Amino acid sequence: MTQINRRSLLAGSALAAAALPVAALAKAPPAGKQAAGLYRYKLGDYEMTALYDGVWNRAIDDKFVRNVAFPQVQQALADSFLPTDKLPIPFTTLLVNTGARLVLLDTGTAGQIPGAASGSMPENLAAAGIAPAAIDTIVISHFHPDHINGIKTKDDELVFPNAEILVPAPEWAYWMDDAKLSTAPQALKGNFLNVRRVFKNVKVQQFEPGKEVAPGVTSIAAYGHTPGHTAFAVASGSQSMLVLSDVTSHPWLFLRNPEWQPAFDMDGSLAVDTRKHLLDRAAADRMLVQGYHFPFPASGHVTKSGANYDFVPVMWQLAI
Repeated sequence: MTQINRRSLLAGSALAAAALPVAALAKAPPAGKQAAGLYRYKLGDYEMTALYDGVWNRAIDDKFVRNVAFPQVQQALADSFLPTDKLPIPFTTLLVNTGARLVLLDTGTAGQIPGAASGSMPENLAAAGIAPAAIDTIVISHFHPDHINGIKTKDDELVFPNAEILVPAPEWAYWMDDAKLSTAPQALKGNFLNVRRVFKNVKVQQFEPGKEVAPGVTSIAAYGHTPGHTAFAVASGSQSMLVLSDVTSHPWLFLRNPEWQPAFDMDGSLAVDTRKHLLDRAAADRMLVQGYHFPFPASGHVTKSGANYDFVPVMWQLAI
């Protein structure tokens, strides 16, 4: 039997292309851009819309995962067909249409993450046929810039003028504490100052995780990533889903290796406990999940094998 390897396959493809008549070659120039980044699906009576906000190809080194040798991290990346010197970190917000209210979970980056190709969420919201002024409620999971910067433009103007903005009380208490700002390590001071910039002259309502924050949307304490980090359960009729926020960022690193502690988890051991608890719940209940940094459209299911987990993306489906 003739063995086919990558080199022979590519060579054969090149010969086949060369044999095509000139008239068969495409004459249209490449478009150079993707279609709108939105994906709609149904959850009970609710219409869910995933809104793509771009990607950050973050450079990584031996400090990226605290408790694992860097070659092991690089091997996990290579096994997942990813580069070994940087990690693609997508951003996807989620809009919940309850039929009576439009509820936005996190607001994206507003293009304000240095080095990231991000900030496309408003454009994709427009492609979805929704004006920012139509958003009734914004619920924030935590105060990292990629989740709150979309509240304001780069010129500090409100993007969603009519929305009530709900924030986790423990998150507010931590980042608005002047004493914590004054004693914070230099790496965190910028985040403290960004939180103050974003929420300056912005009216917010604080909630305690565990409470319902919008019709069918219940907050879940998911501490570790940040002191007040919050996940959400969305339920309509007999269907429900778990919005993981940043419980786990890139699934093929930190879902497959739940004990790994990325540098951006402020309390690594607590984040591990939270991660395993919520992933156990998702796997046992076969819940649909959404991860803010999962590959777009950022939803699927969690499976468990021994002490590890894996992510099974959703199949593309119609919203009806």
